[in-house]
Amino acid sequence: MRKNVHLRRLRTQPLFSFLLLSFRDALAPFLKNEEVRLTAGNGAKRTPFQYILCAASSPAVRQQEESLTYLNQGQSYEIRMLNRKLVEYTDISSKYVKSIVRVVFHDRRLQYMEHQQLEGWRWSRPGDRILDIDIPLSVGLVEPRSHPLHLNTIEFLWDPVKNASVFIQVNCISTEFTPRKHGGEKGVPFCIQVDTFTTNEHGEYMEHVHSSSCQVKVFKPKGADRKLKTDREKIDKKALQDREKYQPSHDNTLLKECSPWPDALTVTSHSSSSTPSPHLLPSTPPQDAQQWLHRHRFSPFSRLFCSFSGADLLRMSREDLIQICGPADGIRLYNTMKGRCIQPRLTIYVCQQQKRSPDISVILLLNNRAFYNIIYHALYLEELTLLDLSKKIASLYSIPPQQITHIYRQKPSGIHVLVSDEMVQNFRDETSFILSIIRGHYFKVNLITHC
Repeated sequence: MRKNVHLRRLRTQPLFSFLLLSFRDALAPFLKNEEVRLTAGNGAKRTPFQYILCAASSPAVRQQEESLTYLNQGQSYEIRMLNRKLVEYTDISSKYVKSIVRVVFHDRRLQYMEHQQLEGWRWSRPGDRILDIDIPLSVGLVEPRSHPLHLNTIEFLWDPVKNASVFIQVNCISTEFTPRKHGGEKGVPFCIQVDTFTTNEHGEYMEHVHSSSCQVKVFKPKGADRKLKTDREKIDKKALQDREKYQPSHDNTLLKECSPWPDALTVTSHSSSSTPSPHLLPSTPPQDAQQWLHRHRFSPFSRLFCSFSGADLLRMSREDLIQICGPADGIRLYNTMKGRCIQPRLTIYVCQQQKRSPDISVILLLNNRAFYNIIYHALYLEELTLLDLSKKIASLYSIPPQQITHIYRQKPSGIHVLVSDEMVQNFRDETSFILSIIRGHYFKVNLITHC
C-alpha cells in the first residue's frame, strides 16, 4: 500500500512542476507590467548609467542599513561604467560625458571637517594622493587627470554609448582619521561617489546628469580579505532565522543613486578652464602657483607655499629658498622660478639663402662681413657633437633629422672635409653661416669657408 502511494507521488511531481512553471510564465507579463507601473508611480527615472565596484560586499550588514565594502590600501579596484540601454539618450547631446570620482567621508560629522582632515593628511604624507587612477588597466577613458589640489578626486571623459572601466587606488586607510587607532574595525567609513556631467550650450561639462555612491572601509594590504573572511564566519555561525536579518554578500558592489556632491560643479568648472601658464608669473594666483609647484616636482613644499602667489615666490632670494627647502631643492626651485636654462657650449648663427640650383645639398657659407642685413637664427649646442648639430639644423628648418646623411666643410682650396665630432668641438663660438637648403630625398650640409 505504501509502495503504491509513493509511486503515485513520483508520477504527479513532474506534472505539478510543469503546471507551476506554466503558471509563472503566464503571469510574467503581468508581473513585469506591475513593476513598470510601480516604478512610474514612484517617479523614478531610469538613467542609462550604472556603476559597479568590483569588490565583494560585507555579509555583516543588516537589511535596512547601507551596504559596506572592504578595500585594501593601494590595490587597484575596477569601477565598471555600464550602458544599461534601457532609455534613449535624449538628455545627452555630447559624444562624451565627464565623470568625477572622489573618496569622501561617510559620516556627516567628518564631512564638515573634511578640509581640515585632508590638509592634515597632506601634511603628514607630502607628495602622496588619497585617490589615484591606474591608467594602464583602465579601458575607454579619455583625458584622465587628477587635480593636484584635490587629493581625493580624479576625473575623465568616456563615451556613454560604450562601456568603460576605471581602476582606482585608495592610498589612505580608515584608521588614519580616528583619534585613537584601534585597527580596521574602528576606522571611519568612506564613501566612493561618481558624479557625471554632460556639456552645456558653451561646451563646458557643467550639466549634472547622474550621481551614485557606495560605502567602503579601507584596510592595510590584505586586511580587507581577512576582515571579509571574519564576517562570513561570524554570519555562518548564526542561526538561519538570524541570518535573514543581514544582507547577503555579493561579489560586486552596485553603487546606488544619490545627490551630487556639493563642490562637484566647482571642480568641473575649474578643470574646464584654460590651461595655466607653464611659467611662474607675478600675476599667478596662489591656486595656480600650487599647480606649478606640483608640475615641477616640488610637491613636498606645496603646503609651505599654499598661500603664496607668483609674485610672493618670485620675490624670494636664493638664500631664502635654500634656508626653507634645503640646499639641493632650494637651488633647483630658484633656478626653475627664474627660468634659467643650461648654458650652451657653442652658439652659431645661421640664415637662409635663396635657392638657385637644384643641387640636393645644404650649404653653409662662412662669411662674417657679407650679408650683414640678413636676419640670423641662433643655434645653441649643448653637446659638441655632429648629431647635436644635425638635430638643431633639422629642427630649425623642419627637416627630418635622419635625412641629413653627411655634413661636409669646404676649404678655400675647394676640397670637402667630412665633419666629425672633433671638428665641431673646434668651431669658434658665435660664428655666422649662410645656409642654403634644397629639399629632396635626402640632404647634405656643406660648410664653405671663405678667407
